[in-house]
Amino acid sequence: MLSIILPAYNEGEMIYKSSEVISKLLEDNKIEYEILYVDDGSKDETWTKIMEMSKKNDNIRGISFSRNFGKESAMFAGLSESKGDCVVVMDCDLQHPPEKIIEMYRLWEDGYEVIEGVKSSRGREGIFHSIAAKSFYSLISSASGFDMSKASDFKLLDRKAVNVILNIREKNAFFRALSSWVGFKTTSVEYDVREREAGESKWSTKSLIKYALTNITSFTTAPLQVVTILGVIMFILSIALTGIALYQKITGYASVGFTTVIILQCFIGSIIMVSLGIIGYYIAKIYDEVKGRPKYIISEYTDDEEK
Repeated sequence: MLSIILPAYNEGEMIYKSSEVISKLLEDNKIEYEILYVDDGSKDETWTKIMEMSKKNDNIRGISFSRNFGKESAMFAGLSESKGDCVVVMDCDLQHPPEKIIEMYRLWEDGYEVIEGVKSSRGREGIFHSIAAKSFYSLISSASGFDMSKASDFKLLDRKAVNVILNIREKNAFFRALSSWVGFKTTSVEYDVREREAGESKWSTKSLIKYALTNITSFTTAPLQVVTILGVIMFILSIALTGIALYQKITGYASVGFTTVIILQCFIGSIIMVSLGIIGYYIAKIYDEVKGRPKYIISEYTDDEEK
């Protein structure tokens, strides 16, 4: 059986459309399936519509969070609650082309265990967003050793890969990178990002920056290496300035140098504060992990009467 996981946050306008399109596609191709919606603490009618669709179609289920925990948590909840031999994770807004599910499923039947959805185009997005995304994926790619420049959350995972990912105990896990990290027999399917049919994007600039910071620190120690590099630069600079100062002292020429001292103090102080900020962010993440709080809390199931 194929499980389709659809994280949904304020996607009331897309529940009917996504369920009908995906259901028809899979039924036409005679694929046994289940569609699992994960309501990530929506404030609109998302959960009500998921309940309605689950009553109309026995292949549709849903779970609802007690509050908004974020897309990463919603995907992990979907993986945990899914029952299929393989699982597809995709966006509820259908920007991930549903017809690619069939292509992924056939590749899985051929023996592939991880089928990555790779963006051949990113669709319409602002210049700032595009530059920020490229910088983020460039850093993640260099740190992880995987090419993630066109990576996405749209992918198919064999149950074997799903179980491995679920056994990873990190609270702040980066699903998009973990699917590459776990290995297994992998291939990819290219797709073009489609325009949203209804509703609005839930990703603001602030949320994208927070998402990038969280995932960079959860998957790589590269920012900590920046602290080391800055320290080395300052060490080299201090040796050079010490040499100059000693030379001037020996030759009997010593400038007042007040401006130089102030500039150096500001420069060194800034580096120290930035370094402490980076280290502090990692310590905060460690504290978050040590507390051991769950990634999410499920408050309701569409099939509660069977629980």
